[in-house]
Amino acid sequence: MQFKEITGQQETAAKLVQGVTRGRISHAQLFIGGEGVGALPLAIAYAQYLNCTDRRDGDSCGQCPSCRQIAQLAHPDVHFVFPVNTPKGKSSGEKPLSDAFLSQWRRLFEKTGGYFSEPMWYSAIEIDNKQGNISTFEADEIIRKLSFKAFESEYKAVIIWLPERMNTQAANKLLKIIEEPWEKTLFLMVSESPERLLPTILSRMQVVDVPAIADERMAAWLAARKGLPTDDAAKVARLARGSILEASRVLEQRESSDEYFELFVRLMRLSYEDRHMELLEWAETVAALGREEQKQLLENAIRLLRDSYMLTAGVERIAYLFGREYEFCRKFAPYVNNGNIEQLIAEMELAIRQVAQNGNPRILFPHFALTISKLIRKI
Repeated sequence: MQFKEITGQQETAAKLVQGVTRGRISHAQLFIGGEGVGALPLAIAYAQYLNCTDRRDGDSCGQCPSCRQIAQLAHPDVHFVFPVNTPKGKSSGEKPLSDAFLSQWRRLFEKTGGYFSEPMWYSAIEIDNKQGNISTFEADEIIRKLSFKAFESEYKAVIIWLPERMNTQAANKLLKIIEEPWEKTLFLMVSESPERLLPTILSRMQVVDVPAIADERMAAWLAARKGLPTDDAAKVARLARGSILEASRVLEQRESSDEYFELFVRLMRLSYEDRHMELLEWAETVAALGREEQKQLLENAIRLLRDSYMLTAGVERIAYLFGREYEFCRKFAPYVNNGNIEQLIAEMELAIRQVAQNGNPRILFPHFALTISKLIRKI
């Protein structure tokens, strides 16, 4: 992992390089960043840079043996620790350690480039219904590994992802070695919730703030990597709030909501044209969906109506529509106005509550469709 492979964190990478150049390498560093901003890739790129034998242009070379091993997450002097638990089919009496899950860790990292969430990790190791943790046994293993001399590189490093998942006993075991580490031994912790760390640990770490990715850099990444047109990339970037993961979720949601979008368009057109019999057919179609699908349809409709209203109000800059959604809502927007927007949203929120309360969909949706029709035609 090289710094140049990380999206939108050029300034943070430059500060890390500057620290190395000046000989200011703290043995205990805490990379703090929200989900999907690149804190984990940045910590790994930093470890690779420190151990590279041919640094150039503010980055690791990517070609020396050390770089290649770290890029494969297989360097003997760079250790990884992350929350784990006993997976399905295993005895709960076993004491799971990170090393037992390294193959899954490498696969997920390769697949995502290091941009993954805690639930994604738990899914990869099949503990979806359990909480991962970093145990005292893991702390003992860290101390054991770091007690050996470096095999190949100048620095030994342990990269701890989500150290907030350490229990108190594990944190206290690591405290002494963090206070008095062996020479050229590094602790690189990557946290999304540093406030949950023990104050004694937090106070001994040098903080590296990893900010949200700027919209313009996110948009450039979306255009280059996802092939989005410039305008669409800019809109998705605003929705992503600086997170690669959130940008991916937005795109997935748009792809998966095609059916919901078609149902929304049909409801709006039939409502405008006041075609009661076809509205009742629409209601029958929706009533046949599962409850979660009905709720997603209604939630998606609320989003589209709100953004249509933003277009009507002349504040397109805060409407997050693109592609087919934008083209339809741009034409439909005049029918969503001050006279009906609040009532439309209220009806949809009411329908969501009724669905959640197991209301009969064959009664609920005919009433809903006819009410929406009246509101759309309201002047």
